[in-house]
Amino acid sequence: MAAAASSWPPLSPGERSVAIEVLVHGPLSRTEIARRLGLSPGSLTRLTKPLIESRLLVEVPEAGGVAEARQQGRPSQPLDVVADSRYFVGFKITQDMVYGVVTTLRSEIVARHDRPLTTRDPAEVAALLARMTDELSRGRPGVAGIGIGVGGLVEDRAVVGESPFLGWRGVPLAVLVEERTGLPVVVENDTAAFVEAETWFGAGRGLDRFVVLTIGAGIGYGLVLGGRRVPYAGDEDRGFGRHWIVDPHGPLTPDGRRGSAVSLLTIPNIRYQVRAATGHGLTWEEILAAAAAEEPMAARVIEEAGRALGTLVAQIANFVMPQKILLAGEGVGLMDVAGKVVEDAVRDNRHPQAAPVALETKVSDFHDWARGAAVLAIQVLVLGAAQA
Repeated sequence: MAAAASSWPPLSPGERSVAIEVLVHGPLSRTEIARRLGLSPGSLTRLTKPLIESRLLVEVPEAGGVAEARQQGRPSQPLDVVADSRYFVGFKITQDMVYGVVTTLRSEIVARHDRPLTTRDPAEVAALLARMTDELSRGRPGVAGIGIGVGGLVEDRAVVGESPFLGWRGVPLAVLVEERTGLPVVVENDTAAFVEAETWFGAGRGLDRFVVLTIGAGIGYGLVLGGRRVPYAGDEDRGFGRHWIVDPHGPLTPDGRRGSAVSLLTIPNIRYQVRAATGHGLTWEEILAAAAAEEPMAARVIEEAGRALGTLVAQIANFVMPQKILLAGEGVGLMDVAGKVVEDAVRDNRHPQAAPVALETKVSDFHDWARGAAVLAIQVLVLGAAQA
C-alpha cells in the first residue's frame, strides 16, 4: 500500500487564495500578490505568515527583489511554493494501456510508469492502479493524492457512469482505488482533466476565455470562462462532435453522423476512409506521410480533415470569442500536413475584419493526459474536496 496522504493544512479562504495565486503564477513578490488579490500590505502580511510558518510558501532570492526592497525601504523577497514538498500520481486509462506519472505540486512530471491493460474487470484494474501507485511513490514519501482520467461520462468525480472504451457502467473507481492505496482519489473525464491542467499550469494560465480542442481517437472540447472550466452539462463528455455537422455532404463513417466533426477528423474514421478508398489499412503516420507525398486518396482525405478542422475552429471562435484555442491530442500531426488548408478554412468562415484566432498547437502524448489527472488531485488538495 502507498504511503499515507500528505495533507494540506486547514486554511482560511484568504490564505487559500494567496497560496493558489503563488502556486499557479509564482514566484511572486508581495507587492504583486497584493495587487492581484486587492489586499492591503497589512492584510497580506497577516495571510502569508501562517503559510510561511507551515512551509507551504518560502522566500526565494530573485534579482528583482533587491529593487523592490530599496523602494519599500525594507527587505522583500518573492514568495514561492515548495514544489517538491508533495507529489501527486496521475493515470490516463485507455482501452489497452494505463499511463502513469508522478508530478510535483506544480505539475512537473518527475517519473513515468506504464502498464498494458490486460483486463477490464474494475477490481483488477483498481489493483493494477494500486501496484503502479506503489511503483511511482517509491522514494517519495509526500504523495498526497491520485487523479484518474477516463474517456466517457464520470459522475461526482468518483464513479465512471459510462465508458465505451472500457465497457463500464456505474463503476465506483475512486472507492476501489482508495481502498487499495489509502490515498484520496479523484476521477474525471480525461479531456476535462487535460483542460484543468492547461488552465492552471499551461497554455490557458491567466486567460479569462480559453478553449481546448483535442483530436485523436475522438474529439474533446473544453471551455474556460472567467478563468474556470465550464462543467459539462450533458453528453459533451460522451462524444463531442458526433452531431456537430461541419460538412453536410461529407463522408458517412462508422462513427458519427454524415459530415460531422467526428466523421471527418478522428483518426479511426480517417483510417476507415483511406482503407475504403484504397483497400490498404494504413496507420495514421503512414496516411500523413502519403498525403505529404501528394498521393491522391490520402491527400484528399487529409485535405477534407483540414478543412473540417478549420471550419470547427472558426465556428468556436465566432461563438465563444476566446483569447486562445489550444489544439492538442494525438491527431495534431494533421497541422503539419494540412496547416495551410486549416488556416484558409478559418479565414473563409470568419468575418473579414474579425480579430485573428490565436491557435496554439501542442504535441501531446498520453503522459500529458495523465499529468492532467494529477492536476485534479492537486486541485482537490489546495481547493478542498468540496470546491474542486
